[in-house]
Amino acid sequence: MARDSPNEDDDHENLIHQNKDKSASFRIEELQSPIRRRFSKGHYLFAAIVTVISLVATIYLFFSSKICGTTSDRIKESQLRALYLLNKQRSSLFDLWNHTFGTSNNITAFPFDQIKASLLDQITLNRHIKDTLLSTENGTVSIPIVNGSEICRKIDPKSSKRRTIEWKPDPNKFLFAICLSGQMSNHLICLEKHMFFAAVLNRALVIPGSKFDYQYNLVLDIEHINECIGRKTVISFENFMELKKNHARIDKFICYFSIPLPCYMDEDHLKQLKSLGISMGKVETAWKSEDIENPSPKTVKEMEEKFGTKEDVIAIGDVFFANVEKDWVLQPRGPIAHKCKILIEPSKLILLTAQRFIQTFLGSGFVALHFRRHGFLKFCNAKKPSCFYPIPQAADCIRQMVEKANTSVIYLSTDAAESETSLLQSMLVMNGKTIPLVKRPPRDSAEKWDSLLYRHGLDGDDQVEAMLDKTICAMASVFIGAPGSTFTEDILRLRKGWETASSCDEYLCHGEEPNFIAGDK
Repeated sequence: MARDSPNEDDDHENLIHQNKDKSASFRIEELQSPIRRRFSKGHYLFAAIVTVISLVATIYLFFSSKICGTTSDRIKESQLRALYLLNKQRSSLFDLWNHTFGTSNNITAFPFDQIKASLLDQITLNRHIKDTLLSTENGTVSIPIVNGSEICRKIDPKSSKRRTIEWKPDPNKFLFAICLSGQMSNHLICLEKHMFFAAVLNRALVIPGSKFDYQYNLVLDIEHINECIGRKTVISFENFMELKKNHARIDKFICYFSIPLPCYMDEDHLKQLKSLGISMGKVETAWKSEDIENPSPKTVKEMEEKFGTKEDVIAIGDVFFANVEKDWVLQPRGPIAHKCKILIEPSKLILLTAQRFIQTFLGSGFVALHFRRHGFLKFCNAKKPSCFYPIPQAADCIRQMVEKANTSVIYLSTDAAESETSLLQSMLVMNGKTIPLVKRPPRDSAEKWDSLLYRHGLDGDDQVEAMLDKTICAMASVFIGAPGSTFTEDILRLRKGWETASSCDEYLCHGEEPNFIAGDK
């Protein structure tokens, strides 16, 4: 069946946000006012209640196991499991008690958000206990838990406290970006660092062309950067060559790294540049012993000393591994002053396609999983501990996160083989129900969600497909990433910029919120 061809204006309209479920749910905020008051006898009452509940439950389970001597092994196993969980809950509640009231009669001595999260964890654990006690030979009885949005709250980016630099390029002063390390994700991180360099050096940034690098305009909204800053700060390679009448010259070519290769660039890449009509002088190195394996911290002052020059066009490369003003550069929304949420973001076609896919297959609340496998076994096993997990262990970690987020579907971004994803899917069962793993399907002319890419000849392009994956993951309620993956880093950058990051975001099986650490290989 042929695709529909509606008016292009309709295609570029933003989707209407779906109404979120406003059904009644447990509201921990109702506890906030009374719980912040000073306690006296209530302290001991709370401890007594916790102790009595644990003892009563333990006695009940003990005697019921004695009386029901003819019960099946399955029920006995459930009772033992419930005892274990009750002891675990009792320990956790007393730990919360000690942290809350150990040094002060005022509950404000312990952050309320942490109290809230801990209490909700205990409510979730209580659900496990109930499920265990209600286990039968025919399956388990499902009991609703607290809304996942109460536990997995959005992270406040605190952007008002951001440290920024104004990007005001001097006339006819350019920085030519050199990004050669790794795949597209590495190049995007490198490009973002080049933007910071250009802002510090008061230069416009020349985005490399497809004959030397990736075709960035297919996946990025280049003009969006200029609009956000309010002036012309980035220029495409094609426009730069037109400005220079196809006879551009790099007046000063400076390598950030000298080990293992100057600029992390071989002779073939230099020849490629020259074949594009660019002449250049001798390649220099800023530091004689700067190694990509161990980049030393640098300051803005050092950058100005090494790369500041009156020459019209300079090139610096490759800066992917550069460790410059790390705390400043890695802030949500970046180090450069601008009026948008984020400077480097996917093209409008990719954004709309991601929205349409989510509306078609996932809905408003879903977990996104970047499950990196291909080539990751050797990389992860070099780390201590390894970040490569067997499928059963990965499935257990994913189940825990899905339960915490209280979602019913997972978007899977992966390079894993079908044998691995099939096994993973078979093990993702909770309360007797399968948690579906959703991947983007092959192109089907009957489907509408990807028609924009199809009509613009972008379907099937590897870099467009990768950016679409990142965009969908960045829009998820909760994200589970692959530790050490720059693909994951780029998703985290988008989530922090778009303010979609959740307190439940974590690296797979690490149990911690991911940090955006540019330069990890």
